Amino acid sequence: MGIESKMAGKGDSGQSKQRMKNQMQKMKKWPDLLRRTVWKVGREDPRRVIHSFKVGLSLTLVSLLYLLEPFFKGIGQNAIWAVMTVVVVLEFTAGATLCKGLNRGFGTLLAVSLAFLIEFIPTESDGVFRAIFIGTAVFVVGTVTTYIRFIPYIKKNYDYGVLIFLLTFNLITVSSFRLRNVLKIAHERLYTIAIGCGICLFMSLLVFPIWSGHDLHTSSVSKLEDLAKSIEACVHGYFDDSGDTGDSREELSNDPIYKAVMDSKYTDETLALYASWEPRHSRHCYRFPWQQYVKLGAVLRHFGYTVVAMHGCLETEIQTPKSVRALFRDPSIRLAGEVSKVLRELANSIRHRRHCSPELLSDHLHQALQDLDTALKSQPKLFLSSNNNYANMSSQHAMAADQKPGNKERGVLLSSVKTDTSALLEWKRKRGGEQAKEAAAERTMLRPTLSKMAITSLEFAEALPFAAFASMLVETVARLDLVIEEVDELARNAHFQEFKPDGAYEVVVTAERALQNHLPSHGVE
Repeated sequence: MGIESKMAGKGDSGQSKQRMKNQMQKMKKWPDLLRRTVWKVGREDPRRVIHSFKVGLSLTLVSLLYLLEPFFKGIGQNAIWAVMTVVVVLEFTAGATLCKGLNRGFGTLLAVSLAFLIEFIPTESDGVFRAIFIGTAVFVVGTVTTYIRFIPYIKKNYDYGVLIFLLTFNLITVSSFRLRNVLKIAHERLYTIAIGCGICLFMSLLVFPIWSGHDLHTSSVSKLEDLAKSIEACVHGYFDDSGDTGDSREELSNDPIYKAVMDSKYTDETLALYASWEPRHSRHCYRFPWQQYVKLGAVLRHFGYTVVAMHGCLETEIQTPKSVRALFRDPSIRLAGEVSKVLRELANSIRHRRHCSPELLSDHLHQALQDLDTALKSQPKLFLSSNNNYANMSSQHAMAADQKPGNKERGVLLSSVKTDTSALLEWKRKRGGEQAKEAAAERTMLRPTLSKMAITSLEFAEALPFAAFASMLVETVARLDLVIEEVDELARNAHFQEFKPDGAYEVVVTAERALQNHLPSHGVE
């Protein structure tokens, strides 16, 4: 026993040393990991660095109310409210800062005004009546204000202001029962908050401003471009002849359309709300239809569902053989390229704030669609006849595919599933004399095998995965019309420039920039 205890103690000690060694190795990696993380965050969006400096500078300025003696004597302890206002109100974009700053300012002003009114009503009453009156006022205002916050329009636009109103009103009203100079405190708090909001607005609007409207505009362009890239990557991946394409599930989860398109509803609505608060900061911003960008985002999400379904065809357990897919490779890739070309043209029209080209839906897209339809119709036996007929049609493609080294089919081919039902029935007859409970357990175990056998009874089942993929590809063409209509509606509401040929458009842009910079535009009338 003693020897075993000593050996167990030595084993635990060795494991503890190994764990400590692993922890030390991890701690040595922390500085490098932190450095790479900080660099990555700043490199993704350099405006984050600018915003960080703006917040630090704003806090320094507002802290002078506390640090400098003349300001502290005039404001006193309430200077801390200015610091809190800067921390809470100063947001990343100008629209967000305006929204929170004005909500906080008007909410505080309204709460102070109502608290002054309640302060002067029971001036001649005794303490009991005054306490009952204050308690009733707090109950009524708290109940009504909280109920108002459930109204959708109020909750969407003014929820923060209503919350600040409720907080300020309760602080002033309840404090007035014990404090005599509560009105002075309310007055000091009002203008300290005004000072904090003023510093925030100055930093947001005048010092390297970051506009929510610009972010919403550029995000719409990125969505269209990401959809175009995703469609091309999906189609090329489906017809890829290199064999194993790696962990495509991980690649699908990292696809840009998930972050930029599919998960963009909340971001679009928030940016549109903040952009509606922003003043005119350029000639492109006056009365801009920000909600139209939200509608465009919804249409792009529905378009993205089709692209995600196409990605899902790469993950099906039953895959169409590559020899069959090769029959439709060229028309499918050509059609995907034409759809991507249209999406990129829509992105360019939004980026340059101009109408789409009248030849956006060119004959090339229609021709590519007709070519795919012709290719599908040229192989009727593939979808309607037996596997043997299919094998006769594509035997040459299959032989060429088998000769490639390292060619490994992904998924499960129906032809590889065992379908010898006679052996199965013979095995069941031999087991006929066993107990009923054992027979029920056997039927449960055989159910998956029988399911695969039922699938193989579909003679055209090997072509079904490609039929689904082709259907989704054609669906992208159908949904493309909805995207074009929404972009055209945005162009009309936002008064985009009329479309001009590339040369004329460049001349117009050069002339406008020259006029803006007060420079002569040579050669342009």
